[in-house]
Amino acid sequence: MSAILRACLPIAVLGFTAALTAGAARAAHLPQDSSAPATLTVSVSLAGFSAGGDVGCALFAGPNGFPMDASSATAIWQPAQSAMTCRFEGLAPGVYAVAVSHDLNGNRKTDRNFVGMPKEAWGVSNNVRPSLRAPRFEEAAVRIASGPVEIGIEVRK
Repeated sequence: MSAILRACLPIAVLGFTAALTAGAARAAHLPQDSSAPATLTVSVSLAGFSAGGDVGCALFAGPNGFPMDASSATAIWQPAQSAMTCRFEGLAPGVYAVAVSHDLNGNRKTDRNFVGMPKEAWGVSNNVRPSLRAPRFEEAAVRIASGPVEIGIEVRK
């Protein structure tokens, strides 16, 4: 199924009301309570890892600035390792995208060449990697309901 089906039927039993919930789950299970804050865990793998620098994970709540301008995003920076994790907690249900950059020179951005192509390793959610343009928010979008959600991103040049 392409969506979670939820049907609630109230039943009165001895003065109490009970709700029966039936659902068809998709391949990627999303929790049913969409009002609780969510946690997004991003497993980052650095292909062709080179020592040094920092890795930044930027969480975008909309297309503004995605993927190169993290000024409107929530960013987490940490020393680069071949495999690492970024965790975003307390998220409201919604649609998000993540951009990851291996910043080798410490300027906290993905450096680009004269035609705008990245010079440092990068990756985005859904591992979208168009050949002649930047990924679009809609291509990298991840729907977050509630509870824990995990995704993986491969960062490469």
